Amino acid sequence: MDVNTKLLISIISTSFFTFQLLFYFVSYWFSAKVSPGFNSLSFEKKIEWNSRVVSTCHSLVVGIFGLYIFFFDEATKADPLWGGPSLANANVAIASGYLISDLSIIILYWKVIGDKFFIVHHCAALYAYYFILKDGVLAYIGNFRLLAELSSPFVNQRWFFEALKYPKFSKANVVNGILMTVVFFIVRIASMPPLYSFIYSVYGTEPYMRLGFLIQCSWIISCVVLDVMNVMWMIKISKGCIKVISLIRQEKAKNSLQNGKLD
Repeated sequence: MDVNTKLLISIISTSFFTFQLLFYFVSYWFSAKVSPGFNSLSFEKKIEWNSRVVSTCHSLVVGIFGLYIFFFDEATKADPLWGGPSLANANVAIASGYLISDLSIIILYWKVIGDKFFIVHHCAALYAYYFILKDGVLAYIGNFRLLAELSSPFVNQRWFFEALKYPKFSKANVVNGILMTVVFFIVRIASMPPLYSFIYSVYGTEPYMRLGFLIQCSWIISCVVLDVMNVMWMIKISKGCIKVISLIRQEKAKNSLQNGKLD
């Protein structure tokens, strides 16, 4: 086992235990401190709350780290298919540790937060990350996919507002909903054409052929599976956003009508 492999295993292990610690201990303490409503939640709600706190922490870490790598890691950008050990590998290792941690929590509390789509999502991502970390290939692509995590804090915040019974039309809820829709579209939907254009541009080239049939298929299939789910989630989020905006307009029209009658 070479030094790089040992380092990546250490990062995955550290990531796993850190996120486990966040879920089982830190989130309970922190959430009770910053949100008085947390203590009044049911056991089931607290489990999902802690899961989403961990998800937000992970998203911020790999998302911000991913942006830095995307713009400044020259080693990865120079050779997107075969770039050597880099910061991108470390970011993928952190994400892998989180996914394994989250999978264990989902399975353990299946009756509370079990979701087959998350199982498929996590397994598809881990399958792709396995080749990145094992063979040192496609680190640039793996990091590019991790930028999608930048939408998760907004998705989780929407759930927090709902759990705390914030009014659906409150300014905080509406602003977060709009930001969630916009950011989700940018990092998960608008990013698809550049990704598949890149795949098309390298298809058949010597570096692409060196990947081998298994990695080629795994790369394409995992991307398609993840993107199909992203499109499904985008449709659901868009419908919710449009519904809220329509209701706000109806409410404003109703208030204007009432004010007109009063005048």
